[in-house]
Amino acid sequence: QVQLVESGGGLVQAGGSLRLSCAASRSISFMYDVGWSRQAPGKQRELVATITSSAGTNYADSVKGRFTISRDNAKNTVYLQMNSLNAEDTAVYYCRGYSRVYCRDGCWGQGTQVTVSS
Repeated sequence: QVQLVESGGGLVQAGGSLRLSCAASRSISFMYDVGWSRQAPGKQRELVATITSSAGTNYADSVKGRFTISRDNAKNTVYLQMNSLNAEDTAVYYCRGYSRVYCRDGCWGQGTQVTVSS
């Protein structure tokens, strides 16, 4: 199994920025799909951004142009740079990854809270 630990969440004013980090207990080089999801109160969890092992990225329409996902395989860390935050971005953000050995069904972190004040 692989443990994923998120950090970097917090309270920020609308228009501000945060950078989330997801540190893995094992190498993420073998994770062919790593990404971030979020869940706001009373809403379903939604996929925010993903990045493949070849650095291909995909974003939800609601965050395109504002969020950037990246991965540093040497540090076993995935990042989510969030700019121009608004109240609708308030949610718990979860890191998740898939690999063919340790995370066949997906490995998930515990989440980090992001709160954007308007």
